[in-house]
Amino acid sequence: MHPVVAARGLTKRFPGVVALRGVDFDLRAGEIHALCGENGAGKSTLIKLLSGIHPHGSYEGELRIDGQPAAFRSVRDAEAAGLAVITQELALVDGLSVAENLFLGRAPRRGWRIDWPALYRRAADLLWEFGLDVDPETPVGRLGIGQKQLVEIARAMDKRSRVLVLDEPTAALAAREVGVLQKHLRRLRAGGTACIYISHRLEEVRALADRVTVLRDGATVATLGRAEAEPAVIIRQMVGRELTEQFPRPAAAVERRGEPLLAVRGLRVAPPAGSRVRLAEVSLTVHSGEVLGIGGLMGAGRTELLLHLFAGWGRRRAGEVTLGGRPYAEPAPDRSIARGLVLATEDRRRLGLIPGEGITFNLSLASLGRFTRWGGRLDRPAEEQAAAGLFQSLRIRAPGLATPVRGLSGGNQQKVVLGKALLTEPAVVLLDEPTRGIDVGARVEVYQLIQRLTAAGCGVVLVSSDLPELMGMSDRILMLAGGRPGGEFARAAFDPERLLAAALQAAPAVPHPLPG
Repeated sequence: MHPVVAARGLTKRFPGVVALRGVDFDLRAGEIHALCGENGAGKSTLIKLLSGIHPHGSYEGELRIDGQPAAFRSVRDAEAAGLAVITQELALVDGLSVAENLFLGRAPRRGWRIDWPALYRRAADLLWEFGLDVDPETPVGRLGIGQKQLVEIARAMDKRSRVLVLDEPTAALAAREVGVLQKHLRRLRAGGTACIYISHRLEEVRALADRVTVLRDGATVATLGRAEAEPAVIIRQMVGRELTEQFPRPAAAVERRGEPLLAVRGLRVAPPAGSRVRLAEVSLTVHSGEVLGIGGLMGAGRTELLLHLFAGWGRRRAGEVTLGGRPYAEPAPDRSIARGLVLATEDRRRLGLIPGEGITFNLSLASLGRFTRWGGRLDRPAEEQAAAGLFQSLRIRAPGLATPVRGLSGGNQQKVVLGKALLTEPAVVLLDEPTRGIDVGARVEVYQLIQRLTAAGCGVVLVSSDLPELMGMSDRILMLAGGRPGGEFARAAFDPERLLAAALQAAPAVPHPLPG
């Protein structure tokens, strides 16, 4: 029997870089086949080629579907052949409702009109199936990144495609949502659907994949069966070396913490539109030289808390915030940066980057005051020198500093977001899912960067849906549940069951609009 999808000798060139170098890959019916590799290894390029984004004729090598040569010249051609793709950068229309996005281009009709009652009924059923507590009539632009990810996944799975391609589908999901997705993928596999699964979460790969193909520097280096696809083996194939001490946070770091840098007491915040309180009775303190982890399920209020502290999201109903020993009543991005507080956002596409501009432009965007001289002139040599230093220390993979960030892999885009925050020379760094979409090797580099920040006296607030990461990097952890504190834990008391129990104390609140 022929593989459903087979690729032989695929080579894809861009100006100044070869993204794929003779890649071989095949996918069988009723199989979950994982693709692993560092950022820039070629995974997303391969997916774009398979899905028709990079059309036939723009690459070398051969692509076959059911043993027959395939020449996809567009995404429509790939979809007609039964391929559905969920990319890292979500393809949703923010101005349309959840229901409209779920059935975009295939809405139920009554004659030539859309059957709106049927559309909302079908959407509600699909959302319930995926455990997503969202009104189908809610505009997608009001959802957080995790809810958007689930909407995209539900839409793709509902198409009943023969081949489902998922590029980092769980990067923005908490453990409960990951479990829902895995249940659906196993059901699809049992029904004969073939899945290509890209993830940097190797325990997920281990739990789901029948086979694992590893790419390195654009080439296929190994295809492993389930029995041999241990995380340590995959990592060794990905990076060409052993990775030890994945979480370099010293256990004694909390003993060296200094004075309080950020203090929050009794914070109550309502969304910009509406009276319902989104955050309630939130209190925390961040000291010099420590990492405060913030955990919780999707909708717990983690992102809203960081956005309020940095940019003044929502309306403060009660409570006080002290920054650097002085009250901070009306936060705004420019004032926060001036006072040493900076945010690296999880939603890099909407809130973190200007995709059409180059790396230097994006890195220095939040710290132009450092490079502005008398008369308002920009000292470009100084700007370039500072950007070049971060380019090297963060190991951003790109042809050069002028490369538009839209051409970078998702992980390298995330590194630019982190670099932009660091260039402001902050005292307190708010990190919202900083390793989302970043490979194993790059994650270690981010962890080492956090260690350097705290060693230099910075305070770090780390929001993460990855519980091992949260436990490995934090000195203390505050769990949020439904916008309220569920419990605070010292490092010696870290325990997965206790942390999850604290996150489940209250049901996650319905998401509210984030600033556009």
